[in-house]
Amino acid sequence: MRALRTPAWLTGAAACALIACSGAAERAPFRAPEFTHTAGTDWLNSAPLTLAQLRGKVVLVEFWAFECVNCLNTRAWVESIAASRAAAGLVVVVAVHTPELRDERSPDKVRAAVARLGIQYPVMIDGDYSYWNALGNRYWPAFYLIGRDGLVRGRAIGELHVGDDTARPLETLIDQLLATRRS
Repeated sequence: MRALRTPAWLTGAAACALIACSGAAERAPFRAPEFTHTAGTDWLNSAPLTLAQLRGKVVLVEFWAFECVNCLNTRAWVESIAASRAAAGLVVVVAVHTPELRDERSPDKVRAAVARLGIQYPVMIDGDYSYWNALGNRYWPAFYLIGRDGLVRGRAIGELHVGDDTARPLETLIDQLLATRRS
């Protein structure tokens, strides 16, 4: 059996870039940016929300697009985590719809997709990528977990599935934050 060698291009900065893009690298907790859309027409299933309204709650923010296969494959996990943690106080408050494809830019098509998919929790239409940019997001789907203190405490990138090992770290963090008393 031959020993595997690390290619020269995968050392140093290149290795760090690959790790960061995979979502394995986490930033230290940081203040969650305020939701960037305040018009009622940019929100579905809710009046416009603010972080001040959500202070003291554990909030899961999901970036998705309605034609994104990975996002659609994650729907069951989102619904499951929302249902199983709601009694403990988890708020799956914002499914931030940021268009990936040209067809997804139409607010009417977003509304139709939310109805077709049966999404019940608040959806913020982020057609101008302002919240996407405020969080420095680059992926669909992506999840950001905001603690009771208003700090982003964790994130997960990519498909998450019920009972899957890739979802477990975020689920564990959700449970830890829910167990923490309000300050």
